Amino acid sequence: MAVATEMDIEFDEIRYMKAPPDEATLREIIRKLEDPVENLVRKDAQFAKLELVEDDYVGNVDAVVAVLLEHPKLLQRPVIVTDDKAIIGRPLGDKKAKERLTELFS
Repeated sequence: MAVATEMDIEFDEIRYMKAPPDEATLREIIRKLEDPVENLVRKDAQFAKLELVEDDYVGNVDAVVAVLLEHPKLLQRPVIVTDDKAIIGRPLGDKKAKERLTELFS
């Protein structure tokens, strides 16, 4: 959000824990997603506590949707969605978040 604000990009913030995305919304985000689908799942302490296996989500849309419906806290954030594209607003590879947002909105 700080990067979008700095770039003077208007956005709507969605409080995903108060109103988690439903299956249709998740699938629509994934359809637009330019990042690997497995990146939507946070691999954090909660992921480890649930004894989930990273490889189960690689390229597996149905598994990603299922785990995010059951455990919305595992949704990587922020997810930035436009009419035709979606990215995870975090660095990916050697690209920083600001570079990724600039590409998305240009």
